[in-house]
Amino acid sequence: MSTSLSSTPATEVLDESSRGTSARFSRRPIPLQTEISPQGRLIVMIAIGLGGFAIGVGEFVAMGLLKDIAHAYSIAENTAGHIISAYALGVVLGAPIITALTGMIPRRRLLLILVGAFVAGNALTVVAPSFGTLVFARFITGVPHGAFFSVSALVVTSMAEHNKRGRALAFVGMGFPLSSLLGVPAAQALGHQWGWSYAYVLVTAFSLSTLVALWFLLPHMVLMSPTSPLAELGSLKRAQVWFSLAIGAVGFGGMFAVYTYISWTMTQRAGVAEEWMWLVLSIYGVGMIVGNWIGGRLSDWSVDYGVLVSLGAIVASLLLFSVASASTIPAIVCFAIIGASASALIPCLQLRLMDVAGKAKTLAGALNHAALNIANAAGAFMGGAVIAAGYGYNAPAIAGAGLGVAAIVIWLIARAYRRPHPCTTTLTPAPSSAG
Repeated sequence: MSTSLSSTPATEVLDESSRGTSARFSRRPIPLQTEISPQGRLIVMIAIGLGGFAIGVGEFVAMGLLKDIAHAYSIAENTAGHIISAYALGVVLGAPIITALTGMIPRRRLLLILVGAFVAGNALTVVAPSFGTLVFARFITGVPHGAFFSVSALVVTSMAEHNKRGRALAFVGMGFPLSSLLGVPAAQALGHQWGWSYAYVLVTAFSLSTLVALWFLLPHMVLMSPTSPLAELGSLKRAQVWFSLAIGAVGFGGMFAVYTYISWTMTQRAGVAEEWMWLVLSIYGVGMIVGNWIGGRLSDWSVDYGVLVSLGAIVASLLLFSVASASTIPAIVCFAIIGASASALIPCLQLRLMDVAGKAKTLAGALNHAALNIANAAGAFMGGAVIAAGYGYNAPAIAGAGLGVAAIVIWLIARAYRRPHPCTTTLTPAPSSAG
């Protein structure tokens, strides 16, 4: 099929719209996906990675500012924690609803809308006059979270060479772990020094920069086919989609079982001074970055076996941590390995979902983030339960390893049950979906 601007009426209309916009804003016409250079693809990927960085900072900075927020609104600290629950609720509800209902919207336009909603939510967070408004703002900010990662992953893999999809996903996914390493500490320092809302001024600036960059740089994704709500929901009929979601919901639970209680484990078992916990979390962030890079290579080698290797590494690192957490340095090193193992699983699992979802890849990818939130809740519950039962602060790692083994069992069942589908990953030109 020709990729010229005169190939279809839809493309012509889109191009005319682009030209009109160009005249008003003095910018070059937006290129088609088929016209973008390798350097252009790289810049777009960096812009998408910046979006992940902004989302990561916005999600996690609140946890270190709850005391400041509680003081500002004269509420109890546990009440202030409702903003975290509101954000998570936005993620769980927004991801499947948005992706199921927006299949006909051109991907470029949808990605801009999602980032715009994130900008608006964070801006409202900055100026929230009451705690109720703040809770609403955090819910609104969470709504585009899962859909952004799902749509951006499809955009990136659509632009990448087929045998480099995993590396492309890992590259843009680097923004999220970098947010834990650099962005969250910077935003928290700003919030403590100038007031908690200034942390979200920084988040708003990051997300607004992403919106501007994508507005000018993201091409019209003419190779991405539109889908209807029924087609998106059709992915839920595929057993392999549910197997993949179950692997994520169970397998990641082990990491969250440890991470949720890491402050107590490190200070009361490993002997780390409380003032050095920032360093522990930073080293964990480095582990996530390394694991993300490894996961990209694993998924390009083999998506299915990349999932298995990552799960095996999670189990081994959790069991090792249960023993090593009695000493400071071994505990910190093993904690970083846990982060690397869990991070390596993300691109492998994301690609597996995209491969088994047929044409409904967007909803399947978004549900992956809902599954991770389930893992967060389940892991935290299990870790707290074994600690409350008196088994000590190494017990969450052992319980988490059990979850990892359960995920491997699910993988084995999925592998045995899997039947090859007709070419689920080949992208064909779709003129009517330009955007």
